[in-house]
Amino acid sequence: MIRFALRCAVGHEFEGWFRSGDGFESQQQAGEIACPHCGDIGVEKALMAPNIGRSREARAPVSPAQLRSALIELRRQVETNCDYVGERFAEEARRIHYGEADPHGIYGEATVEESRELSDEGIQVGRIPWVSPTDA
Repeated sequence: MIRFALRCAVGHEFEGWFRSGDGFESQQQAGEIACPHCGDIGVEKALMAPNIGRSREARAPVSPAQLRSALIELRRQVETNCDYVGERFAEEARRIHYGEADPHGIYGEATVEESRELSDEGIQVGRIPWVSPTDA
């Protein structure tokens, strides 16, 4: 995955994650990248500082508790901002991708094979560990 700083024609800046630089180019040419602030599809790469890696000694280690907390917050964000579609995930992702349903965030269950097929069709999906918000 690669992260680009992006800017719409109006001047709003935001980030986008793409499988590759070519993935960004093809989505941009197809008008599939829209500004989250105004919906403008005239999106270009913005100037961004390089991400220079540091040695392991320079980074503070992430504790299991910090990682768990981050995953719980990710789950909260997904549940708050996306629609749960259950086992219909692959079907609904295709409907959105092919313009048969309005674009919106969804989450649900998909097999490894379904995820692979979606990816082969150019439909970007992500698999995240679904951590329970309670210790039980």
